[in-house]
Order: sequence, then structure tokens, then C-alpha cells
Amino acid sequence: MSLIPSELLYTAEHEWVCVHDDNTVTIGITDYAQESLGDITFVEFPDVGAVLTKGETFGVVESVKAASDLYMPLDGEILEINEQVDDEPELLNQAPFEGGWLLKVRIQDANQLAVLLTPQAYTELI
Repeated sequence: MSLIPSELLYTAEHEWVCVHDDNTVTIGITDYAQESLGDITFVEFPDVGAVLTKGETFGVVESVKAASDLYMPLDGEILEINEQVDDEPELLNQAPFEGGWLLKVRIQDANQLAVLLTPQAYTELI
């Protein structure tokens, strides 16, 4: 069974969102996603400073099984990418919620948080 931390929000595309007090969020892929992909070998990241809209593709995760697009859960500006995952993509398999985060983003519309899935709703989805 996949780990689903209760303090996070989720998307139907298997990204997680950690909301911070300063109008920023951290985004990653869920435990379910990394399990489904298998051994992750490469992550394509967006450029820092890029402004992306909800639902837009922000990158790709490649594994020995498949390549999967990553989708922005919210409108926002990319503040930081996880350079360690860029160098060691296997961190997504080892620690998808800790060291394996992908992006830090300044969100543009906090109202969009309301459409993300609660842990219970995400559990029902998977």
C-alpha cells in the first residue's frame, strides 16, 4: 500500500503539494507514482523563473518502464528545482516526500488549493 502523508494535498495525476505560510508550495510525485514507474532514471525540470499555469506540463519523469509527464497542480512561478534529484533521480524512489521533492513554486491564486485532493480523496482515487 502506498504512503499518503496526511499533511499534503494531491492531484489526480499523482503529484503532491505541501503548502507553506508564505504563499509558496513544494511539489513532488506520490509514493504511488514512483511505485508505478519503477526505477526512475531521469527527470526533466522546467527553468527557474518560468511561470506556468495549472494543468500545464512542467517536466518528465523517465524510468526503466516508461516516461510520464508532470503537470502543474497550480498557477505559479518556479522558484527552485531540486538539484539533488537532477543529479540523483533515484531519490524519487527512495524518498518521494522528503529528499525527492521536485519544485518550489510561488502560487498565484491560493483559491486553486481548494480543488486539490485531500489525503482521503487521493486514497479513494488510487
